[in-house]
Amino acid sequence: MVSMKIDYKKELESASKGMIMIHDPRLLIKLIVRMIVRKLGVKHAAMVLHDLEKNIYVLNISRGETGVKIPKDFARFDDESPLIKLFNRKEYQHLTIDRNAIVSDDISRLIWRESVLPNGNGTSNGDIQKILYEVYDQMEMFNTGACVPAYYQHKLMAILLLGEKYDGTKFEQEELDFFAALASDAAMAIRNAQLFNHLKREADKNHQQYLQTIAVLTHAIEAKDAYTRGHSERVTEFALKISDRMMHIGTLHFSKKFRETLRISGLLHDIGKISIPEAILNKTDKLTNEEYEIIKGHPSRGINMLEPLGLEQDCVSGILHHHERFDGRGYPAHLAGAQLPIISAIIAVADSYDAMTSDRPYRKGLPKEIAISEIKGNSGTQFHPDVAAAMVDLYEKGKI
Repeated sequence: MVSMKIDYKKELESASKGMIMIHDPRLLIKLIVRMIVRKLGVKHAAMVLHDLEKNIYVLNISRGETGVKIPKDFARFDDESPLIKLFNRKEYQHLTIDRNAIVSDDISRLIWRESVLPNGNGTSNGDIQKILYEVYDQMEMFNTGACVPAYYQHKLMAILLLGEKYDGTKFEQEELDFFAALASDAAMAIRNAQLFNHLKREADKNHQQYLQTIAVLTHAIEAKDAYTRGHSERVTEFALKISDRMMHIGTLHFSKKFRETLRISGLLHDIGKISIPEAILNKTDKLTNEEYEIIKGHPSRGINMLEPLGLEQDCVSGILHHHERFDGRGYPAHLAGAQLPIISAIIAVADSYDAMTSDRPYRKGLPKEIAISEIKGNSGTQFHPDVAAAMVDLYEKGKI
């Protein structure tokens, strides 16, 4: 097979965009493994997935040459399995941290290193050598050249098993870094797929549990962006205060149902950011035009992700159009004036206020009075005048 240069950044972005739209964990893993085998020149690949209910790891999906690939459901791993122990226990983390994986070609070097170097992990060198021998034997059994862990908030969700490369060369660090990033995004996607399935079941049972599960999903969004902890909750709080203030001063009357829809929209308005690479979300310098376009895609991606939940149209509008502007220069649909749904206009002001007053990767948060001045100054251009007026009134009354 002819060796071709792989654009790993492009492949990762493409895979990330695709996987976040899929809410079936098995289908998601199937597509990831198929992509690895087809595009990245390995003879076979498989994914071991954590079964939450049984608390075991099951070899779930396998692809590759007949006679080479590992049969599906052939293997089950408990917490005492060498591979699971290697990736799950702190005392062994130092063995894989440099490579983001365990590679069969590296194991003899690691065994030698552990025989001559002291360790401060509370585990004897002999125990560490023993686990390495056991892992090597297990990898040999599965004809595996490299194993890459997939974590979600330090919880081992899955392990990617990779066979040899067609060209016979060793795995390069660039390749392992790609697989590690892919595994990380896969873990996030798998976890979110599980949350979506749980959310749909809860919606049929109990409305309060439904809202609680939405809160869990909100935390999953913010787990990816260290600088927006609590953002969705704060935006929701501000949005509800704005709607209440608009009713109090007689601008508009909102039903109880609208208020609840506004709450759900506020909590989920940034759900599409799960599909954006962390390197872009947490970037400290100026975004490139390409990166900014990726950021701008998060409202539409969010709606695509939420489609299976059958949200009401007002809720969809609040999420999809929260970056529209009153003058029509926003995105994604360039709505203007009366075209702009009031629910999205409210979230837009709440979102902008919180963004201005919160610390971000590239700047410190602004004082409240400056943020309010910006909202007042952009009333009728960026912001809906009635919504902006209610926000200013809240500030002047000491309500925010």
